[in-house]
Amino acid sequence: MSYNLLQGKKGIIFGALDEKSIAWKTAVKCHEEGAQLVLSNAPVALRMGEINKLAEVVKAPVIGADVTNMDDLQKLFEGSMEHFGGKIDFVLHSIGMSLNVRKGKSYTELDYGFNQKTLDISAMSLHRILRTAWDLDALNEWGSVVALTYIAAQRVFPHYSEMAEAKALLESVARSFGFHYGMKKKVRVNTVSQSPTRTTAGSGVKGFDGFFGYAEKMSPLGNATAEDCANYCVTLFSDLTRMVTMQNLYHDGGFSTMGVTEEVLSTIE
Repeated sequence: MSYNLLQGKKGIIFGALDEKSIAWKTAVKCHEEGAQLVLSNAPVALRMGEINKLAEVVKAPVIGADVTNMDDLQKLFEGSMEHFGGKIDFVLHSIGMSLNVRKGKSYTELDYGFNQKTLDISAMSLHRILRTAWDLDALNEWGSVVALTYIAAQRVFPHYSEMAEAKALLESVARSFGFHYGMKKKVRVNTVSQSPTRTTAGSGVKGFDGFFGYAEKMSPLGNATAEDCANYCVTLFSDLTRMVTMQNLYHDGGFSTMGVTEEVLSTIE
């Protein structure tokens, strides 16, 4: 069911890889709610993924961009404004990559060169995106920027490794830049801390099935799906949440507030 929550709004979606990804689901929901879109991903992801299939569904152009490259981001925002014939109302940052995790390096044996790239791609990319929009005055007043994060920024999940630091930095950027953008243009910047989700990227984390099941048992409502997260992002892009900014918003079925459940205790006992 569509509520036309984004009728007339224009947005950029970063990070749609395939039909399992939250960014993909969010793009579809935004389109259903009346938004016009531009899709973007890294050149390697464009080759590996199926984004052109999504582009047909949501009737959006695809503009590739390396989010560590300011020239690429400038071309993306300028191309998007040219396509829309005006400024942008919302942005989804769904970007994360850990070279140490990919290479199988444990947290106590990080390659610091890899680590720098992880932080650059997964966290400082949000700062670059916001900086580019800021410099170009690309976002409309009362615009909305949402970045996807995970509770490992606050709590220890051993196999999540260096991505925990990346998500903590991402959340800090959202708060800090959110202050400046709110003061200047009433633009709001938030992070959504999502349940473990069966995406192509998420499933690659060691032990994923174990903590997916654990979170399911710990959450009164169960794990939030990618579709649930897409719906939540739509509300944050809409005018219904105009006064929400600089927040880390848990979207996890209640997991973040729980101590323990009887179901988890019974498996231990």
